[in-house]
Order: sequence, then C-alpha cells, then structure tokens
Amino acid sequence: MDDEESLRRYGLRPVGPDLDEIRALLREHTERERRAQGEGDTELLKLCCVQLFNSGDIDDALLVWNAKEASFDAACSIDIELLLGHGLEATKAHLSAHPSPSAAAALDRLRELQAEGAFEGFSVEEHSAFYDRYYDGEG
Repeated sequence: MDDEESLRRYGLRPVGPDLDEIRALLREHTERERRAQGEGDTELLKLCCVQLFNSGDIDDALLVWNAKEASFDAACSIDIELLLGHGLEATKAHLSAHPSPSAAAALDRLRELQAEGAFEGFSVEEHSAFYDRYYDGEG
C-alpha cells in the first residue's frame, strides 16, 4: 500500500479498527526504513503519522516518534508536531511517565524545541487544518 491508497482507504480521520491497521502499517514501514533508508515509504510514514495525529490518541506519540527517528529521510518528512495530537503539555506528561529511552529522547527534543519557541501558537486544530489543505493539493 502506498500513501495514495491509504488516503483513499482511510481518509485523514480514520476511526476504530482502521487505526489499528494504520498503526501496523506504520510499524512495518518504520522497521523497513530503519533497516535501510529508502526501503520504507516515507510518504506513507508521514501520512500514517498525520492520520494518528488526527485521532488524538496520546499512546500514538511514541509510535510517531519512532517513525520520525527511523532514518534521515523520515526525520525530514515527519513534522515533530505530529507527536502532539493530544496537545503539547499532555504529550510531555505522557512521555515523562513512559520508561523507554525513546520516550526520554522524544521528551528532550520537545522540551528543547519548546524552549526555542517552536511551538508558540501551536494548535492541534490548526495543524490538522494544515494537513487537510496539504492532502487536498493546496499545501
């Protein structure tokens, strides 16, 4: 499956069992991309992250971070804001309670960017609207 097929099948706001399929697809392509840059589909990775961002499930933040960290191309393609589908403060609290090293790395990066002012004016709704335009061909 590529990003166009995923967008047709699930849309930008999937629900229910479709979210589990997107998570599985994201995990698969993250692992492929981690094995060898270019083996995973970074456009599909990005779309999966947008779909999970729109679902607002706080547990997806680490999944999105792991996808972002899979390769240089993935890091460039996947916006850090896509971790924040449940909001910045809630995401930081969630990551700080998680015992994994990747959660600590994600939290450190969010804190660093926040200190630099990167999230000034950030809004989940506005970021979601940006991706609506992006995938409608306006972005």
